[in-house]
Amino acid sequence: MQIEVLGCAGGIGKQDNHVLRTTSFLLDDDILIDAGTGVGELSVPALCKINHIFITHSHLDHITSIPFLLDTVLGLREGYITVYALAETIRTLKMHIFNWKIWPDFSVIPSEDQPLLRYQTIEVGETVSLNARHITAIPANHVVPALGYHVSHCDNGFVFSGDSTDNDAFWDTVRNISNIKYLVVETAFCNQEKALAELSKHYCPSMLVKRLNELKQDLEVYITHLKPGSELIIMQQFSVAGCHVKALKNNQILVL
Repeated sequence: MQIEVLGCAGGIGKQDNHVLRTTSFLLDDDILIDAGTGVGELSVPALCKINHIFITHSHLDHITSIPFLLDTVLGLREGYITVYALAETIRTLKMHIFNWKIWPDFSVIPSEDQPLLRYQTIEVGETVSLNARHITAIPANHVVPALGYHVSHCDNGFVFSGDSTDNDAFWDTVRNISNIKYLVVETAFCNQEKALAELSKHYCPSMLVKRLNELKQDLEVYITHLKPGSELIIMQQFSVAGCHVKALKNNQILVL
């Protein structure tokens, strides 16, 4: 199983000869975790293969490609695409996105009996198994209801925090997972913007270092969701603190 990083930035635009794309991961060729602007880099045939989308929360940088994906593949594929999310997140999508005012309601297109979009609620601790790939919702703490995800395949696991600030429930869960190969944690702000990180419920390095130092597992840690212009200083602050982490990159492949 492979996980391709379609987007991992905290914004959009061109910077230092590369393009910033917001959060999305492609699992093999048929599952998305979040659907930020990075999904737009896929070919139309690749978009037609996506059958499942797991959403961490309702913020636009994590859902923005869902409407365009659905509109693009309508009539080009058979069957429906399932969006998995908290009940609160699904209500937000229905009320504010797929409401015929912002975008058509693909849960009744092309017909109510055979829609292109179907919703499935998922709660913390719940696992969805798809051909030997197991996706479990784990706790997150953000300004809207949110999840992280643990993806498990064979003897290896991938954990993604989603957008979140510090919370015991997430780290207790991480410590109790024995098969983590990759841990991907957001750090949107540098230490100088700690007050903003706390207000918006994101991490900065000083908030995350202690948690990472407490981990006993042998795993690779990647930092994601860095705000444009802050990438270098954020990674320097981890280095100064003696915390050995890497910045996630667009198009990076993680193999489980």
